Amino acid sequence: MSELNQLLLDFDHKIEFNEHDYYVSKSNYFAFNLIQNWTKWEKKILNIYGDTFSGKTHLAKIFQNKSKALYLTNNDVNEEIFKKIKLSECIVIDDFEKIKNENLLYSLFNLIYQDNKYLLILSNRAISDINYSLDDLNSRAKNCIFAQIENPDDDLIFAIIVKSFSDRQIKLEKKFLEYIIKRIERSYGKIYEFIYKVDELSLKKKKPVNLKTIKEIL
Repeated sequence: MSELNQLLLDFDHKIEFNEHDYYVSKSNYFAFNLIQNWTKWEKKILNIYGDTFSGKTHLAKIFQNKSKALYLTNNDVNEEIFKKIKLSECIVIDDFEKIKNENLLYSLFNLIYQDNKYLLILSNRAISDINYSLDDLNSRAKNCIFAQIENPDDDLIFAIIVKSFSDRQIKLEKKFLEYIIKRIERSYGKIYEFIYKVDELSLKKKKPVNLKTIKEIL
């Protein structure tokens, strides 16, 4: 997956995180609906989890735009950041499961509860499934709203591929798209790897995208 991350950095297009660019399907509807109605959460801590490239960051950026949230990655979370968190009503923490300092996390949860703040946590798996050494931290990690972004269905795969190719000015016939959707692995990582390879062949190597090329990539 780290190799794919590096490949995607080579894309020439700019990734947009606008709300109108987010395609909603049954795979992500629950998470999207929670972001749309963030002021009505039953609990003020939401954990959106799912595979890499599943759109968690896109949802978090939509939330940030709506709530003016402080956006943090796992590397930002330290003792010094508490001053900024104290001044913010809403906070996003990306790659939450990579934070290993349990005492720091416990203090973070306590601050969120005490000050009645909103916290959006992004992770690859539900934080309730993480086995922390601190029992109190395990209890805190279970007291959240959980929203899984599931593997993409056909509609979402179609939307991702069409949007990605459109952004890169790559045109594919409908019959080719249908062929891809029937055969591609239901994994966000594999979908974006496929898109990268098509982009590389069509633009960098100046090869037309035909059925033979698609079969080779798949």
